[in-house]
Amino acid sequence: MEIQPIAHFHSPLTSKFGIPRQSGLVSELAGTIVFESAYRQDDGVRGLEDFDYLWLIWEFSDNKDAKKSLTVRPPRLGGNRRMGVFATRSPFRPNNLGLSCVRIDHIEHHAQLGPVIHVKGADLMDGTPIYDIKPYVTYADCHPEARSGFVDDSEWQELSVEIPDAISTQFTAEELQSLRQLLALDPRPRYHDDASRIYGMPFAGRDVRFRVEGRKLTVVSI
Repeated sequence: MEIQPIAHFHSPLTSKFGIPRQSGLVSELAGTIVFESAYRQDDGVRGLEDFDYLWLIWEFSDNKDAKKSLTVRPPRLGGNRRMGVFATRSPFRPNNLGLSCVRIDHIEHHAQLGPVIHVKGADLMDGTPIYDIKPYVTYADCHPEARSGFVDDSEWQELSVEIPDAISTQFTAEELQSLRQLLALDPRPRYHDDASRIYGMPFAGRDVRFRVEGRKLTVVSI
């Protein structure tokens, strides 16, 4: 079977660095789904406005040449323990396919682009190809009693984030909220712990520079 993208995702995140490790972690992070020309018809999304969430099937397009293995080191475990790739959400998968649940904000009916789906909470990089879209239905997709393997035993501790006023005023309120949530998740590799190191993360057309000391992240410049 050969598959082709039906759409591409557009996001303020233009690099793998800083992408949320799961969808929904940065609930207000805005993005858009723009269909390819063959699918730019309102008929394709008829009825979608009555759903709150979508499943996206997409490609880890920046990992095409990455080395693959049957075991990976999940960030949730500090990057020190190996687990089977099929027991994780690792982006380094045999077929580079990703699955994300995102919230529908609204559907715009654009004169040239057709129906554009505005979503919140995605974990996709700008330009990501999307291969299919399906509505989220609670009776089949929600299992609140389910076990979650090693995730149940590995609490994720967020960082406190400090952004000076001179920098925060250069973002919109929505951008600033999303940026704070992204940084609180600690975008650094799990094995990094150098308080003097300055990291850079592209966001909304800016290079956000920050450092981390203990559990505190400070934005130092953009």
